[in-house]
Amino acid sequence: MDVNEIVAQNLKLARERKKLSLDQVAKLTGVSKSMLGQIERGEVNPTITVLWKIANGLKVSFTSLLDRKGGDVEVTRQTDIRPLLEDEGRFMNYPVFTYEEERRFETYHIEILPGGSRASEAHLPGTEEYITLYSGRLNLRIGDTDYELAAGDSIRFKSNTRHQYVNPGEETAVLGMIIYYGIN
Repeated sequence: MDVNEIVAQNLKLARERKKLSLDQVAKLTGVSKSMLGQIERGEVNPTITVLWKIANGLKVSFTSLLDRKGGDVEVTRQTDIRPLLEDEGRFMNYPVFTYEEERRFETYHIEILPGGSRASEAHLPGTEEYITLYSGRLNLRIGDTDYELAAGDSIRFKSNTRHQYVNPGEETAVLGMIIYYGIN
């Protein structure tokens, strides 16, 4: 199933579970009613930023919008994942394992081309990010503080504040990310 169809089904399901109209979801998320309608019909490929606005507004995990429901064993091949793109394709986010209520986390494989970046709004209270940089360099701004990571470095932080990922190097930054949703 195409990622747009998956997002369309999951957005509609989340909206209907909360008994919300498109107008109400637009007010909660800051995403226009027309854009939400296009997403629900699978007509557009929403950006990471738009998906985060929807997730935060509906108080659901980011990957609950991308969930493809697995069984007891789930193998995910990168070639089967359509990346979510930001910064004109220089920030590639591959959702590997999606959020499930009993696990409370989701995992990503991320590649940031040289000069690429992504700014992220604050996540829900209690949310933490765990990042391991496998290759390249990464500057991570959390609030007003900058952290420089080299290959092999890891960082954990509370992500309920604005943060930004930047690749200042000359090679692609490759990292693994876990987002943990604490109990609010």
